[in-house]
Amino acid sequence: MKDRMAKPKGTLKARVYTIIFKSDTRAGREFDLWLLLAILISAMLVMLDSLPEIHARWGFELKAGEWTITLLFLIEYVLRIWSSPRPWQYVTSFYGFVDLLAILPTFASVVFPGIESLTLVRAMRLTRVFRILNMARYVREARLLLLSLLASRHRLIVFMLAVLAIVSVFGAVIYLVETPEAGFTSIPRSIYWAIVTLTTVGYGDIAPRTGLGQMIASIIMILGYSIIAIPTGIVSVEFARRSMQAAERVCPTCGHRGHTEEALYCAQCGHELPIFDRGSAPDQRSNDT
Repeated sequence: MKDRMAKPKGTLKARVYTIIFKSDTRAGREFDLWLLLAILISAMLVMLDSLPEIHARWGFELKAGEWTITLLFLIEYVLRIWSSPRPWQYVTSFYGFVDLLAILPTFASVVFPGIESLTLVRAMRLTRVFRILNMARYVREARLLLLSLLASRHRLIVFMLAVLAIVSVFGAVIYLVETPEAGFTSIPRSIYWAIVTLTTVGYGDIAPRTGLGQMIASIIMILGYSIIAIPTGIVSVEFARRSMQAAERVCPTCGHRGHTEEALYCAQCGHELPIFDRGSAPDQRSNDT
């Protein structure tokens, strides 16, 4: 499988590049495994430091450990930029952005105390486990799911606007029916209650007391069960359609069939083809910087 980034020249830079960016070598795999271990330890340190009793006794040690790991991540980030033949491509890539976010909160905590809890964003770096374990199939399925969500965005937006209209109407009605003593002190607060009821969350902080209000609440609850299934169905249909196209290699634009496994674009109209699903074989179009 060809990489989008050519291997850099120079013995030391090439060696660093292979260890940091590659997982098909022993050194690269060991580096990634140690990196994942450091991410897990860092997340555990942040969570433990949020416990008052542990922070009071081990706060300094936990902070020192967090700073040590952050400095190691900083060195790793600099080495990735230095060894990459296309540094800007790495910096602007998904993993480059996540790697930067994994470092910034700790340094920002010097100016804004408490923001270091955002270092848990570095848990997103655990997505590299797909590359380490050669789980290319799951990466392709995740991309299919993302494409399905993007393709369904217009229908989902219309659905969300309809839901907002429904809860606004029910919120206004329940505001007129119920009294401020029951918690319905304003229309926005009543809309909040309608949203909580429609989604079947039911916090219980606000509840109707009159018979008419309880009847309205019952209608919203029953309506909620039917509404929740709609976005799931929208995305599921689009996901099934794209999965079928990916398996049959059908152009989503002109419908032309019969493309080879290696084809990236339609032979008839030139549109980008869906991802080909061939079990656990590597994805020829995947790129991991």
